[in-house]
Amino acid sequence: MLEIYDYTVVLTYVSLMVSIGGMMLSVNGHLNLAVLCLAISGLCDMFDGKIARTKKDRTEEEKCFGIQIDSLCDIVCFGVGPAIICYCIGMRGPIGMVILMFYVLAGLIRLAWFNVTEECRQKETDEKRACYQGLPITSMAIILPLVVVFRPLLGKEFMVALHAAVLVVGLLFITDFKLRKPKNATLVVLVVIVAAAVLKILHVCQ
Repeated sequence: MLEIYDYTVVLTYVSLMVSIGGMMLSVNGHLNLAVLCLAISGLCDMFDGKIARTKKDRTEEEKCFGIQIDSLCDIVCFGVGPAIICYCIGMRGPIGMVILMFYVLAGLIRLAWFNVTEECRQKETDEKRACYQGLPITSMAIILPLVVVFRPLLGKEFMVALHAAVLVVGLLFITDFKLRKPKNATLVVLVVIVAAAVLKILHVCQ
């Protein structure tokens, strides 16, 4: 089993450890730093697939391991992690808790379905997947930092916006629609947006 631990999954492991650190920070009241960790984890996830594909001679076991380990890390980083952060931010009422439980469940269902379909797809073709089926769970690494950044503008409506954002994102995880994967230019824009959110959060933390 040890031979499948190579550089192709290192960034996935980094994403997981950063996310766990973010959860620890959130339960200790360092909420901005926790959101920062989520954003960094998302940046890692943007490029782990590209790194994995640089190894051209991956065995079927290595490919399957990559699919499984990526989804297992994703449910922690972008499912459980954001739920804990949002709970610590203030989603502690009955409605908020139900929304958070639904959010994690929807993310889990989405990832399980992705694993099944991706393994079947890779047996038929080596082509890169062109579209997402539903909203990818990693999108929360962009959405939550942006909601937090706009907190001063939202004022008293911030908690309403947070509840709504988590609910809508969870619904989109399990909604059957196709979303075209971003090209390199779009990825650059996303990285800039997340980086700007990170810088803003860092400024607030000072």
